[in-house]
Amino acid sequence: MYQNLSRIITQLLENETSVLLIPIQLPPNYGQIYTAKFQEVYQRLAEEHEVVAGKFLLDGIALKTDLMQADGIHPKANAQKLILDNIWPFLQPVLDGQNIDSKS
Repeated sequence: MYQNLSRIITQLLENETSVLLIPIQLPPNYGQIYTAKFQEVYQRLAEEHEVVAGKFLLDGIALKTDLMQADGIHPKANAQKLILDNIWPFLQPVLDGQNIDSKS
């Protein structure tokens, strides 16, 4: 995962494309060690490539059954506005062509 994402980010940056890295989180049933190492990949990529890592798409959503499908992994349509709210502060500057602080 790290190598694939790193190559993608490198190619984007070489083509002077703005990069916004949106982390995903694994469900806790993968185990604490595995999920922690998975999350660390995003932090490492953001630091090494000096790109912004946004917020987890489902932050504040994933544990609310009224916003998630029965599988507990995928959001329902009524969660879409909240997902946008989670990433908009990171995405808007990119769309506006502004550099955004990678420490956000």
